[in-house]
Amino acid sequence: MEELKKRWQSQMRCRLNVVKWVIITLIVVIFARLIYIQFYDSNIGEVSKQVHKNLISHQTINAKNGRILARDGSVLATTVERKEIFFDMASHGFDREEEFVEQADSLSKLLSQYFGKHSASWYADTMKTIHNRAIRRDSIGFKVEDKRSLFGKLFGSKKNIDTLPVYKVTRRHTYTRLFRDVDANEWATLSRYPILNESLGQVYNHTLKPIRIYPHGDLARRIIGRTDVENPYGIEYAYRDTLMGKNGKVYLQYMAPNFKAKIENDTLKTTPAIDGYDVVTTLDMELQDVADRALRQSLTEQGGEWGTTVVMECATGDILAMVNLRRNSKGEYTEGINYAVAQRMEPGSTMKLATTILLLDKAGMSPEQKYNSGYGKKVKVGKYNEVADSHPIGTRKKPQIDLRTAFAESANVYFLKAVIDNFQGRETEYYSALCSLYLDRHPALTELEKSPNKVFLPKPGSSKWYGSTLGLLSYGYGLEITPMQTLTLYNAVANNGKMVAPRIVERIERDKEVVAQNPVKVLNPQVCTPTTLALVREYMEQVALTGTAKHYFSEEQTPFRVGAKTGTATAAKGVVYGEGYHLGSMVTYLPADKPQYTFITAIYKKKGKGSVAGASVAGPVQQRIATYLYNRETKWAERLIVSDVKQLPTDVKGGNIEHISNVASHFDLATSYTTPTGWGTTVTGINSITIHSTVADRRLVPDVVGMGLSDAIFLLESRGLRVQFSGSGKCVYQSIAAGEPIKQGAKIRIRLE
Repeated sequence: MEELKKRWQSQMRCRLNVVKWVIITLIVVIFARLIYIQFYDSNIGEVSKQVHKNLISHQTINAKNGRILARDGSVLATTVERKEIFFDMASHGFDREEEFVEQADSLSKLLSQYFGKHSASWYADTMKTIHNRAIRRDSIGFKVEDKRSLFGKLFGSKKNIDTLPVYKVTRRHTYTRLFRDVDANEWATLSRYPILNESLGQVYNHTLKPIRIYPHGDLARRIIGRTDVENPYGIEYAYRDTLMGKNGKVYLQYMAPNFKAKIENDTLKTTPAIDGYDVVTTLDMELQDVADRALRQSLTEQGGEWGTTVVMECATGDILAMVNLRRNSKGEYTEGINYAVAQRMEPGSTMKLATTILLLDKAGMSPEQKYNSGYGKKVKVGKYNEVADSHPIGTRKKPQIDLRTAFAESANVYFLKAVIDNFQGRETEYYSALCSLYLDRHPALTELEKSPNKVFLPKPGSSKWYGSTLGLLSYGYGLEITPMQTLTLYNAVANNGKMVAPRIVERIERDKEVVAQNPVKVLNPQVCTPTTLALVREYMEQVALTGTAKHYFSEEQTPFRVGAKTGTATAAKGVVYGEGYHLGSMVTYLPADKPQYTFITAIYKKKGKGSVAGASVAGPVQQRIATYLYNRETKWAERLIVSDVKQLPTDVKGGNIEHISNVASHFDLATSYTTPTGWGTTVTGINSITIHSTVADRRLVPDVVGMGLSDAIFLLESRGLRVQFSGSGKCVYQSIAAGEPIKQGAKIRIRLE
């Protein structure tokens, strides 16, 4: 027994020794491996990176893009976040067939009511069809399922033995969008709907998508611009680096399934997002709206191909309004290229301002110098030039006219003779003087268009300078310039001879703090002598009173005085002349004695419907803009009767209820309403305003009768309608009645009076 015990102990010691040496060997191997990895393994860096990659991730902190603002701070362009909702139709949550069908039907009805774009059956059929395609079941055999009790199994009962088919399930994770992007307010409602409330689990995903919105719709869209097109343009393009924010980064460490925590150390530092800057423009959106409607109306009445109107502030060169419209294939007028900046054409008689300045300052010609106008007949001057005036000037017996009459009546013959007499043999001096007036290059704003046309002013001695060029230049042919160049020259005359560059961006801001200021840029401190300046200003006023613009600015037409010049040029269609196309234009500054605004209108059209003369084509637009500016500046005329009696408004437009209440409190008017926020129409009584809230349901057409244009357009377009309008004032008619269900993208017409 003792011997057996010793043998057992010996065997145990042997086994323990084996285990001991196995453990020691493993420890040595592990330590050796650790030393090798630490000091000799060349792949340690890659392994460390892989571990780091699996444990550490980063998340982008999205920066906000800057806004584009009007001069009064109103928003022209801003970025909002919208949610994109994608359904995974192969999700396991949809495997519960009965629940899926039931909840899909409920969701379809709710989506149809909310968006109104499709019927409930369309939503339901779409979900079921795509779901059936996304999950494929292939039969691979049968399965026996024994549901017998223990007694049945023991004694051989065959009841409750089922043979079931066995399928191989193949899932195609297709992502389906059932509705458009939605904002946070809309998602707050939608997320309570079946399926969207995750009643079947996470069967969809949503991503935040930044959307650029433009509260004023199509108004000034060419200037505001776009960057998401093949040929980007406008302020969005020119100031893209300024507007675009810089995204930040935060590092996250994996802690547990579906849980990560933010980490930060010396090597993994959080980079905060830097929001983009705000760009404050010089645009006056009320004036932009007036100019847009005036140009649109004139183009429609005249049948024009395209047109542009620009309003500039004399002292600063600030562009207060810039409209560019062209006729599309449907006959509608929409924002086209920036014709004011990028379209070069022969200007016609508006060039005679530059010619007059050169004749008086460079040639020293007397303003009393007279030439025979030919009284409407074609006159040949020199060897190469032949021209006639558009109408007889002077009298048949006394066709001799002076410079004042020639300018007022836009006499081509006079200017041709004067330039040939005074500058033949001095062509280089003539060319240099035109260059000093910035007629050989763009003065500014070319950054608004990606590829603006280069201007063309032929140089003496070059292959483009012909024997007739000097004479042609005198009345606006033989060169090609932009409306902006013409406006800049006329604005210099209005600005007491100082030529300033056009300016569309005044400053750059962040959180209302000025980061950079765009100063007024002086191009030429004095374009002419004071004597010449006084004469050309007198001549321009005469154009308005008795000359080619008298039908729009004579004493019988307007209560204010302006300076003006008209221009008519035969134009090419592409490179072909003789098809009846003309460019009609007019430049005006207001008021005549102390100008504050200069504005130009140029319209390109074919002869046929209406006149092609510059005054007839552009005059109506110029008159409407001038009248608006004059009426807006109450200091220009004493039209109000001063009285101690408090004057109360007789009518208040509808719109934002909070804004209406503020106006009412300013005038101490009693205000009544059903809700203090939202949108509404008004009834103005004696010392009171009653506000009726319009329908708040975004699926129904709101009541905009009684609202102003900007409020009506904003409210209708925010609900997915496309607005067409006519007239001015407040809305008196809408083509779709309030309370009707909205069909997304439907057109609604409103009329203002």
